[in-house]
Amino acid sequence: MPRKLSNALTPLAVKNAKPGRHADGAGLHLLVKPSGARSWVYRFMLNGKSRDVGLGAAGQGGMSLADARDEAAALRLKVKAGVDPLEERDREAAEALAAAQAAKVAGTTFRDVAAAYIAANEESWRNPKHRQQWRNTLDTYVYPVIGNLPVAEVETAHVLKILEPIWKGKAETASRIRGRIETVLDSAKARGYRHGENPARWRGHLAQILPARTRLSRGHHKALPYEEIPAFVRALHKRDAVAALALEFTILTAARSGEVIGATWAEVDLDKAIWAIPADRMKAAKEHRVPLSPRAVAILERLQPLGSDYLFPGAKGGQLSGMAMGMLMRRMKVGATVHGFRSGFRDWAAECTGYAHEVAEMALAHTIENKVERAYRRGDLFDKRRRLMDDWAAYCASDGAAGAKVTPIRKADVA
Repeated sequence: MPRKLSNALTPLAVKNAKPGRHADGAGLHLLVKPSGARSWVYRFMLNGKSRDVGLGAAGQGGMSLADARDEAAALRLKVKAGVDPLEERDREAAEALAAAQAAKVAGTTFRDVAAAYIAANEESWRNPKHRQQWRNTLDTYVYPVIGNLPVAEVETAHVLKILEPIWKGKAETASRIRGRIETVLDSAKARGYRHGENPARWRGHLAQILPARTRLSRGHHKALPYEEIPAFVRALHKRDAVAALALEFTILTAARSGEVIGATWAEVDLDKAIWAIPADRMKAAKEHRVPLSPRAVAILERLQPLGSDYLFPGAKGGQLSGMAMGMLMRRMKVGATVHGFRSGFRDWAAECTGYAHEVAEMALAHTIENKVERAYRRGDLFDKRRRLMDDWAAYCASDGAAGAKVTPIRKADVA
């Protein structure tokens, strides 16, 4: 029967040990790697299985021989009591991790998660107004209630406290705020800061609490009837302001207001009468060429001497305010939106001209919904769109009734 080892190693032996496994006895071993790195290991037998548990580095800067023996002795007592040191270590590590995560979650507020979400996503939001609205609505309505609350503790009652005071009086704002809260809470769940259902979700939850309202869908902006647009354009001519020129240019090009106020001279070729809006400023993320009518070109030529990088500069430099055209319409007591002029243009094109449907749709930079048609339509119908926009400009400059119809011969030419 082999002799049982007990305290077989000495400090000098630990220092000079060659690569391999060196037993000290009672389950304690010194492991030396070919690199010279050395560590202590305690080997134990439990439930018929032999297992090793590392104790730490050995040698200079590591655990001494005496400390390793003390640690091994403590582990032997646990094994004798039926405790697996490896399982105990894993359990303690898991508990420590859970405690650390709980502390992190407890310290992570709704404001923290919202700020992280905005920072991660705002570059993909092409519209600066959209980025600002996110911040403004959270600052005004959400943060005063739950901004400093741990995101894990946000409940339905908190969401209702935010939404109920504005649900009827500011319905569209309230709807957007609800969606933003829901998005932030979803982000928090994805990051492990909260669990369970989202208290800001609409279907099957808030829809059963808040009164239903008519959903305002995209594009349903109050529009001025196309028959009234020529008179409105004539009224604009009486106002000597950049906002009035920007609004007329917006009407003549059937563009979105954000595309107009962000337009720069680098996008315009006055000689060819073309405005090329880059993809990163377009809703469909695709470059859009806009044919400029003679009146649209004249507006730009009038503004060119101002020397700004933007077609329509603001009073304090930079681009025109996003609210300038809307405020001008309110001062003129027009009960419509800037975006609504696109609807007026579309109605005029459909009811008063013979231009094909796709020509008008491309003039509005609408995406072709039919995938097959979109795959086969490679061109942008630019020449036909130029004739359409020239006719639209002529109509806008008319008295309305007399210019409502485009001559029938045009139908055969462009349909």
